[in-house]
Amino acid sequence: MGKKRTNKFPRPQFSPIGPMNSIKEEEEAGEVYSAAGDLLEKLQSANPDIREFACASISKLVQEKKVIPSFLQKDVVRCLGPLLLDPSVGVRETAAGALRNLSACGGYDVCDEMVKQDVMTPLTALLQECCTELDAYGITSQKQKGADKPFVEDIANEAISILWNLCESSSTAVSVFNKEGLLDVCIQCLRRFNHNVELAISAAYCLHTISEDNAELLPSLIPSALQVLEMVLLSSEDNMEHMLLRTLAAGTVWNVKSVVPISSQANTINAVIRILSETLEKNTNQIILNLGEAAHAMPKVEAEIEMEEEMIDAGDAVSNLKDGMQKTAHQGKAENMINDDISDLLPARSEELKHATVLLAAQQTALEIIVNMCCSEDPSDDEWEEMSSSDESDNSMTEGAGILFSPPCLSAEVLSALVIYLIPKKVLEKTEFPDSGTVDVCMKYPTWQHLIAKMKRIQCRALTCLHNLLSVLDIEELGGPVALQGLSQHLAKLVFSQSELPKDSEFLEAVTSAIRSLLQRIASQNLPQSLTAQQLMILCEAGAQCENTSTRVNVVAMMGIRGSALAKEDNTAEVLKMIGNFLLQVANKDSSLVVVGEALDAIIDVFADGKEAEKAAEQMKLVQALKSLQPVFKSRIQKEGKGALSTDQRLILDNVKVNLKRFIAYQEALVKK
Repeated sequence: MGKKRTNKFPRPQFSPIGPMNSIKEEEEAGEVYSAAGDLLEKLQSANPDIREFACASISKLVQEKKVIPSFLQKDVVRCLGPLLLDPSVGVRETAAGALRNLSACGGYDVCDEMVKQDVMTPLTALLQECCTELDAYGITSQKQKGADKPFVEDIANEAISILWNLCESSSTAVSVFNKEGLLDVCIQCLRRFNHNVELAISAAYCLHTISEDNAELLPSLIPSALQVLEMVLLSSEDNMEHMLLRTLAAGTVWNVKSVVPISSQANTINAVIRILSETLEKNTNQIILNLGEAAHAMPKVEAEIEMEEEMIDAGDAVSNLKDGMQKTAHQGKAENMINDDISDLLPARSEELKHATVLLAAQQTALEIIVNMCCSEDPSDDEWEEMSSSDESDNSMTEGAGILFSPPCLSAEVLSALVIYLIPKKVLEKTEFPDSGTVDVCMKYPTWQHLIAKMKRIQCRALTCLHNLLSVLDIEELGGPVALQGLSQHLAKLVFSQSELPKDSEFLEAVTSAIRSLLQRIASQNLPQSLTAQQLMILCEAGAQCENTSTRVNVVAMMGIRGSALAKEDNTAEVLKMIGNFLLQVANKDSSLVVVGEALDAIIDVFADGKEAEKAAEQMKLVQALKSLQPVFKSRIQKEGKGALSTDQRLILDNVKVNLKRFIAYQEALVKK
């Protein structure tokens, strides 16, 4: 069939750390609904202090995803939107904070709804005003700001974060970004990286998102904008925040490299990959261990206070509303979002924890950039596919596998830089991450436990990155046949080192992708397989039960690759029967038509040729099984193909259907001989 390289990583949806801490959940839900109405009414108050308090309270409440529908039903977006341009600076900032938390915690659907309710109109006006003020005030020290002087950087930070969330979820928001020239305000904020790194990071995140596959943006990237990006790339501040900033800038430059002058492209590519290499070079296990020890060397009383602040949640906010409707303190202002879960919206914690979180965000971003780097650059196709099917087909499933290996899609400059800066080696090191000692340290302290999920996500990104590197680097660049054998043993250890197979869906998808790509490379070089047939069967049987469709496609593809190689060897009929029966079971029972088509194509590949394959096919009555399955497959294509599949997928499945018919005829002809 073919294989796919992963090239997109949507930001994980925000999820609260825990449920609302209420004994009577239904009663509290009603209280929240009532509180939503009261707060939205207070947004219309003539008193700016009351408006600010209402915004701050909403900002706190919407961190709990359960309450968001209550606010949406009461038109919270249209109520908060005009307050982005409120005469009171405090109201502007808290309104922006509330919309920022709503967009971050609500996920893609909420962001899309916010755009539909025209939040982009006041947000654009606010951002353009911020751009003008930033230009007028220049770089002003926070301490120099007077009580009446606009906190333009703080407001811009919140507004840029909203813009980032919306553009990541809505093509309409991206169109507005392009049309209204919002690149200027992002560049203005990025220019302040030496003075306000948090603001620069927010702008860099937004630029990294908006610059991906956005041809309309490219003409706006005038030399002065590229110079700001270059300044960030060449900065030398040695701390976690600036490392994250450089990594994001590197990703943006990669996205827009087509506008870089040809004479500078080689140096630019070299600089981008150098920065990614420096980010991955950090020994995260040791750094987090050191930071954890430093953070918890603080006096016990201070640590306990920090813990109490961390555990504040939306449930507490509901209780506070009952007692404090007269308060005007800015209780709900969220910290700047620079990473990927709700913990970033909680009150400020230790500097050590902040540094650890930023380090993990930087390394995850670096790996995702490399994943995208090793993919097709065709913006019209989100998923690169190699068309290398059996028989006369030139098509593949949307996600599949095969034994042929494609030529690299990267330029010589990129391939050379990947090797020079030891990217494969550093990616491989991250697949072992995290070690047990680091996990133990994080488990000791509730405020650090959310880092474990981030570390595991880095491991998954590294495995996916490895999958793509295996597709674009030649054997020698990967270290030669010996290195591939060692890699096979390493991946087997990741899967089989525990008493039970891992059950985490994200990990299974990533590790099966890496193993699939490795098996393909090994098969293409006629090298011996290190993964035993028994190990492969155990992994594939577990993967076939996974809810994740990509994982099921991966394990079917792995079986096809291994079976095709075994069909060329002697005395393999029994193993081929085992593989064939597995693939037939998937083809008969899987709920996904894509997986079924992949399984049928794998059967065609495995049993297409060879005496052992013919022997196994006869013993397992393969032709009869396929003839029984054939009308069912044809019927499913007719029923399910129209709505659930794209035109390309439908054409590919039709091709599998034709190949299946030919294969059955071929097998029947063999029997008659």
